[in-house]
Order: sequence, then structure tokens, then C-alpha cells
Amino acid sequence: MKNLTTLLLCCAVATLSAQQMPIYLDASQPIEKRIEDALSQMTLEEKVAMCHAQSKFSSPGVPRLGIPENWMTDGPHGIRPEVLWDEWIQAGWTNDKCTAFPALTCLAATWNPALSKEYGKAIGEEARYRNKNVLLGPGVNIYRTPLNGRNFEYMGEDPYLASKMVVPYVQGVQSNGVAACVKHYALNNQEINRHTVNVVIDDRALYEIYLPAFKAAVQEGKAWSIMGAYNKYKDQWACQNQYLLQDILRKEWNFDGAVISDWGGVNNTDGAALNGLDMEFGTWTDGMTQNRADAYDHYFLAKPFLNKLKSGEIKEEILNQKVRNILRLIFRTNMAANRPYGSFASPQHFAIARKIGQEGIVLLKNDKNLLPIDTQKMKTIAVIGENAIKMMTVGGGSSSLKAIHEILPLDGLKNRIGNTAKVIYARGYASNDYKDQDGLSANDITDKRSPQELLDEALSVAKQADIVIFIGGLNKHDGQDCEGNDRKEYNLPYGQDAVIEALAKANKNLAVVLISGNAMAMPWVHKVPAIVQDWYLGSEAGNSLADVLLGDVNPSGKLPFTFPVRLEDNAAAALGEYPGDKDVAYNEGILVGYRYADTKGVKPLFPFGHGLSYTTFKYGKLTADKKTTNGNITFSITIQNTGKRDGAEVVQLYLHDEEASVLRPYKELKGFEKVFLKAGETKTVTFHITKQDLSFFDADQHDWVAEKGTFKALVGTSSGDIKSTVDFILKLKLLL
Repeated sequence: MKNLTTLLLCCAVATLSAQQMPIYLDASQPIEKRIEDALSQMTLEEKVAMCHAQSKFSSPGVPRLGIPENWMTDGPHGIRPEVLWDEWIQAGWTNDKCTAFPALTCLAATWNPALSKEYGKAIGEEARYRNKNVLLGPGVNIYRTPLNGRNFEYMGEDPYLASKMVVPYVQGVQSNGVAACVKHYALNNQEINRHTVNVVIDDRALYEIYLPAFKAAVQEGKAWSIMGAYNKYKDQWACQNQYLLQDILRKEWNFDGAVISDWGGVNNTDGAALNGLDMEFGTWTDGMTQNRADAYDHYFLAKPFLNKLKSGEIKEEILNQKVRNILRLIFRTNMAANRPYGSFASPQHFAIARKIGQEGIVLLKNDKNLLPIDTQKMKTIAVIGENAIKMMTVGGGSSSLKAIHEILPLDGLKNRIGNTAKVIYARGYASNDYKDQDGLSANDITDKRSPQELLDEALSVAKQADIVIFIGGLNKHDGQDCEGNDRKEYNLPYGQDAVIEALAKANKNLAVVLISGNAMAMPWVHKVPAIVQDWYLGSEAGNSLADVLLGDVNPSGKLPFTFPVRLEDNAAAALGEYPGDKDVAYNEGILVGYRYADTKGVKPLFPFGHGLSYTTFKYGKLTADKKTTNGNITFSITIQNTGKRDGAEVVQLYLHDEEASVLRPYKELKGFEKVFLKAGETKTVTFHITKQDLSFFDADQHDWVAEKGTFKALVGTSSGDIKSTVDFILKLKLLL
């Protein structure tokens, strides 16, 4: 398959005899000219065939013309192993073990756009090496509720942060001649009832909260494809939605790429044909209602579409526009000039994965500087918890991976500590509810002992140790962080809260490490001196965690979403509807995450943007320049590393509108910069704000509006820890 494109091109050229090479095969010609030339030579049947799948992850090209197939791959965190042509189970290849990169919640927690570009470039290289021309990711659906089972695949609750992180990821992927397929567009904020629920939301919330990251991916990242969602909006499925795909994506944002359905996201021919979908995949996922030799020919955009075209019920120009978008995708990827070859599971990719994990891990609490662990003082280290020995690359839905290796947390710690201290392990709790996925199996760690037996062993081990590291949290089983379902509860599963409470009594030096893609309740938070938010870190998980816990790396991660104390403190639970049945009303509107907590005075467990360091930072006084006409203004602040360790701090700029005529959140993130400082070093951070940053979306005008008046800029280490503020006045110049 690796040389399929070259072979097809050679065959096509060989049949031309002495004729001049067709324009569409000449990569030196403008893409739009090549598209029209290819389109003019295609039959109606060939054009329709390009609009639907021919296998689980591919769609036809036009062999007669040397136009290659499209080959898609999950997912946002690693390249999915090969599956059989018509089934989800593994094809049995031995050379498709990939690099598992950290989940996108971890990437967002780095607050480092440069690292996001490295991530995108590396995973794009892996897709290119496997000859995939569309990577089904990244995901940028907003974190609305901590119960959403798929939050771990997304970039948090804030549209500004997600926008700044998704653009370089897309650019990195596409530098390999592989299309990023940004998903799931749009309003896919829950897994329960995802195929049927109709989202009811006002236009202001839609444009201010749920669309900006998609818009940035399209307009700034220049994404070549986008994936529709399963849910409905305005009673139309997202994969065939006039408002989302035509009015907004095409007309407002001028998107010129291909719109691809989620697998099984198409529901009828007319909607898919007329409302902006280009490529249909996975209808019923087994070839309509049953397996059959010609199953793909019966997709909604296959024979039913062809019949409507032949009868004149649907105009051929509608088909032509779809094919133009698909050809544009192909010419940018499989038929692009100077397309790199990529690389797969390389040492460089593992190093990038490890670095992302290092920068994304968040130190939530560190009383009395319990961390980092000093192995010269702490001679016996107890590691307790199932997640210390549990594989996390397998499971979770479409992001499940066959990784070439996965360093488990216990192994990472043992390898790093070596003989300088004794490491003893106890299970503490057991899940025992794992099921293999698509022929992939995780390590078998089944433990049939009773909860009391597991706890007794853990307490015995804890009492022997100088320090206890509890490694728990969630996992990627159904009903937790997993596609297709949402979490069953906000508390930790498998009785972990009771285990942590008991360990805190048994040993005062307790560090709790939580692996998850979601927030969770912590009823024991005041009894534990150190808490670390870990994520699904992929191949280098254990190494990244050991690097931070042992102090080889100074933690610099910041939370990309708020941790509520209780589920009732989340805006969707307090004001909106979830999970809904037919309709789900987003009554909370723009008050999502910290916007709700700050505006309503609800104190979180840990605020958005929170994250500690092993060093300390001193903020200077925030200053603003005097040129505020029409919204252009520059803010500056100094920051000094006042500790003894080199480290990084994420300086965050929020804006507050003091004279708004409409409800606005108390503050909104409008700038951030990750600053690396040596011990004692001082740097100046500068933020440039424009009128757009001061605007809100006016649904009546269907436009962004900035009102003159007094604003406040706030700079801090999180939304809950503001270090300096400055007032400024926006004066709007009348344009005649």
C-alpha cells in the first residue's frame, strides 16, 4: 500500500501513449485547475463512488484515471492498528504497533502551543508512514460536564485555550501531507444518547463557547477536513446539518476541505446530499443492516444517491461540489508534490510523547514540599493502587491503540529509583470489569481477593514505608473515560475514596496520583498532603510520571478544566440539562466551567489554570499602554523565578467587562504564555489585545460587538489566583 499512489500514477501515465499528461496529474498546476480537469473526465458512477466508503476505513479513488483511494485512521493519540476490510477486529499485522501519545487533555494541560505542533508533526509522520492520508483528529469539543466519557480526547473547557492549542496541532499533522480531520463538529458534549439527542442552545453560547476552536482550526490552522458529530442541532443530525455545515462552515468560515461523517452518523440520503456532507463512513458499521457483498453500495450516498441524481431529483452540481472537495483533499495529500515519507514508532516520537507527559502533569497540592521524592531520605517507597500496573493504551473506544510499548507507572518508578531506595507494591483495590476491545487485550491483572483483603495488604505495606504513592483514578472501561457511554458517578470508582482515607491515617506522607481525563470528587482532599493530576500518557506514561515525582522535571502543567467540589457545582448540572432524552437544553449558556464558578461565586476544588511548581514565582505589577482606541492595547508584566530550581510558569491574562449591557462572565481567558525561567531569572511577558478580544456575540445582529467603557485586565497563575490587575477604558472611534 505504501507505493500505491506511485503505482496508480505510473499506470495512468503509461496508458496515455504520446498524449500530453492530463492537467490533474501535473502537481505543478494550481489545485483548482487540476480539480476541474479531473472532474470533467469522471463518470456519474465514479463521482458517486467517491462519496462513500468501500471498507471500514477507506473510500474509492478512480483507478481508471490514476486517482488514489482515501485511507483514514483513528485517532488523535496514535495510529489505529489495521483492522479487517469489513470488520472492527484486528487484521493480525505484526508491524502496526505505534507510538501512543498522551491524550489531548494532557496536551492541553501543557499550555504550550509549540509542543502542540511537535505532537501534530510526530503523529502526522506516523500516519504518513502507514500511508494514511486522513487522521481522524484532533478533538476539540468543549468540556461541559465532568461526566462526559470522551472528555479525555478533547482540549478542555475554554474556547480560547482550545483554539490556541488546536491550530499548531493541525499544522503539524498537515506538514506531512496528511489531513487533520477536526472533530466532532459540533456540540458533541456527551456520549449518552449521542445518536439521538437534540442540543438546544442559544446562538451566543454556540458562537462564544462551542465554535471558536473549530473556527480556529479551519481559518488559522487551514484544516483540510472536518468530521461531523452524531447528535442533532435544530433537529438536524450534525453530519447532515444545514446550519452547521452550510451556513457556518462553508459560508461564514469559507471552509474548502472535505466534510466526513462520523462512523454511523448519516441517517438519510436527502439530508446528507443537500446539507453539506461530502463523505459517508460506517453506516450501521456492518454494511447497512447486515453484511452483504455489496453493502457499501447501499449507503445513503451510494445507490440511493445515484438514483436520485439519475432521476433529476437531485442536481448533479450538488454531487460535483462534493467531489471537488474530495479531490482537493486528495491533491493536498496522496497526490501532493514532495510529500514526505514519515516515520513510525521512532525514538524521536517516544521522546516527544515523554516530553508532553512531563509538561502536562499537574501538581495540584504539595503541602510541606512532600514532593519531589528524595530517595536519599525516603529509603522505603510504597506504591499502592491498580493504576500503577494497568495498561491504559487499550480501550476507551476509537482511541484504543496497539502500542509498541507502554511503560507502566510502577515500572517507571522502579527503573528510575533503581537501588537507591526500596520500592514495595500493593494493589489496594481492583476493577475486574475490563473487556477486550476489537481484538486488543490489555495486561491481565485480574485479582479476585475481597476489597477488605486488598485494603489490609495496602495498609500493611503503607506502614512500612517512608512515603506512600497511591496511583489510582479512572480508567478506560465502559462507564468511565470511554467512548459510547458516560461516567456513572463523580466520585472515584471501586471504593478508592475509602482506600485513600485509610492510607492517610496509616502514613502521613501520602501522595495521591490520579490518572484520568476528567475531574473527580476528592472528599479526602484536606487529609492528603500531595495530589498529582496525571493523565493517559501513552507509551512513556511511567517514565513521564517518574520524571516529575522524582524531581528530574519541574512540573509546569495547568488544569485545562475546572475541578468542582461536587457535581452540583458544575454549570450543566446546576443550570442546564444533562443527559436529556430527546432534547438537552444548554440553559447555562456561556457560563461554562470557570465562567460559571467565577460569575456565580462557586468555589471550585481546583480552579481552571491551576498548577503548582517545585519552585516559586513572583509577579510584578501589570501595566497597560495608553493606546486603547478601538480596542488595541498592550499589557506587560514581569515574572521572576524566586526559587532554587529552574522551572516554567504559565502566565494567564483574563479580561473583565465592568459596564456590559448584557450578561458577561466575570472574566475570560484572552492570553497566556508559558515562560521558562532559570532560578533567579526575570522575564517580561507581553500580551496584545484587540477589539475582538473585548467583544461578545450579539445574536440579534449576528455579529461580534464591543462596547465602549471600562474593562479590567487580570493576570494570575490560574482563574482563582490573580496576582495583578489594571483598569482600562475602551473608546470606540466612529467610522464615517
